[in-house]
Amino acid sequence: MLAGLSAGVRQYLVVTGNYWAFTLTDGALRMLVVLYFHQLGYSPLQIALLFVFYEVFGVVTNLVGGWLGARLGLNRTMNLGLGLQVFALLMLTVPPEWLSVVWVMVAQALSGIAKDLNKMSAKSSIKLLVPESAQGTLYKWVAILTGSKNALKGVGFFLGAVLLSLLGFAGAVLVMAIMLALVWLASLLLLKQDLGRMKQKPKFRDVFSKSRAINVLAAARMFLFASRDVWFVIALPVFLKEVLGWDFWQVGFFMACWVVGYGAVQSVAPYFTGKRSGRIPGRTEVVVWGSLLAFLPMMIALALYQSWHPGWVLVIGLLCFGVVFAVNSSLHSYLIVSYARGDGVSLDVGFYYMANAMGRLLGTLLSGWVYMQWGLQACLWISTGLVLIAVLISLALAPGRLENDTV
Repeated sequence: MLAGLSAGVRQYLVVTGNYWAFTLTDGALRMLVVLYFHQLGYSPLQIALLFVFYEVFGVVTNLVGGWLGARLGLNRTMNLGLGLQVFALLMLTVPPEWLSVVWVMVAQALSGIAKDLNKMSAKSSIKLLVPESAQGTLYKWVAILTGSKNALKGVGFFLGAVLLSLLGFAGAVLVMAIMLALVWLASLLLLKQDLGRMKQKPKFRDVFSKSRAINVLAAARMFLFASRDVWFVIALPVFLKEVLGWDFWQVGFFMACWVVGYGAVQSVAPYFTGKRSGRIPGRTEVVVWGSLLAFLPMMIALALYQSWHPGWVLVIGLLCFGVVFAVNSSLHSYLIVSYARGDGVSLDVGFYYMANAMGRLLGTLLSGWVYMQWGLQACLWISTGLVLIAVLISLALAPGRLENDTV
């Protein structure tokens, strides 16, 4: 069956397979670090600081990576990301006494670079395989790619928790490094086409978008993802372990199920936002679904304030938040690929996901600091405010889809 596909599609399938394999290790590593260092007695803020370089270098990588992808081809940026992730995992297999904060932060920095090189390569490739006129197909393909990635990240959360229980931290990381190294070697053999390389070499200043729509989307995306991570990344797993007394595998299983469900909803998001009626989504859908999202962390916070059962409140609240957040994320992911330039798509996608990384960085830092100072309810109220900011920014989008709009 694969022999009947075009060379470009076969290359994209290889890129997607690489992205999926990488995503498993990325989700597992995050859960391993959070749970293991909490077990060692690190405070929520200290755990958050372990991820600072991961997010900071994600910001830089999305800018530089988009430029590199346009100059060198997306196959090379993908393979570079896989190799860096293998090296980052191997850095964490050292004896426990070597795992200082600085050492782990450096390993996380390399992992952050690797992750965003992979994401940029996969998201940029799809733009080049769908005709400009087939926007419905583009939305569906982006939704499937994004949703499947997040579902696998959820599986990675559970995998990380299970491996930590069975093999310990160093053993778990070593197993993941070996598995991903095999994927990397296969990728070096199979990825041959220079997908996404621009005909004219872009200058570095071209990484900054001149499109008003992309700039607006990027700003909204930053606050949208900060609103999720401000309570999901550090505060929630620590609360489940520390306050509710859940075991490692229970925390990992619950968060894995949430992310898998979140990814599944992303995959079918086009059916919630107008595809059945033939309508291509735009500003109205972004604002409506964003406004709905803002109510959910507020309602969870109010329920916890009223001393309702925290376990049930968080389970039910997270399910509702996950569904609505998944639709919001899928809408954003489609619009950025739709608005991006055909020649040099990785530049626009890289710029956009730079803002995404900034949002995760902001959310991660706030998650550790706010939870340590004021608890989970404060994180939820801040989440509500961040979503509202994203909605207000989205109002600046034009009602219809723009073509080559510049400022």
